[in-house]
Amino acid sequence: MKADNQVLIDSKAFALRIIRLYKYLKEDKQVYVLSKQVLRSGTSIGANIRESVNAQSRMDFVNKLNIALKEANETEYWLELLHESDVIDDKQFESIYNDCGKIAATLTKIIKTTKTEAKD
Repeated sequence: MKADNQVLIDSKAFALRIIRLYKYLKEDKQVYVLSKQVLRSGTSIGANIRESVNAQSRMDFVNKLNIALKEANETEYWLELLHESDVIDDKQFESIYNDCGKIAATLTKIIKTTKTEAKD
């Protein structure tokens, strides 16, 4: 994976959105526990993708991306809770949730492709 790879760019932009969401939840909504959960998992996605760039093997690469995918799924869960409990509105939810879903879909595709190439 190259440093200019789109999933790296997207996951970093997503992490920055999550940081802004965290600040909003903490300062404006006074939601502390859920805000920390979404901050942790949402920023971890990009960190694990970044780690995969220097993976020691194809298997290590896939493992790092699998961790990022798990973090994306967890982030979706926290976002759903925030939305369904009316902490964030439909517009806030849909935008950031869709971005997370796009990253998860890209990760799934990269993982499947890499595993298929390893079999060849």
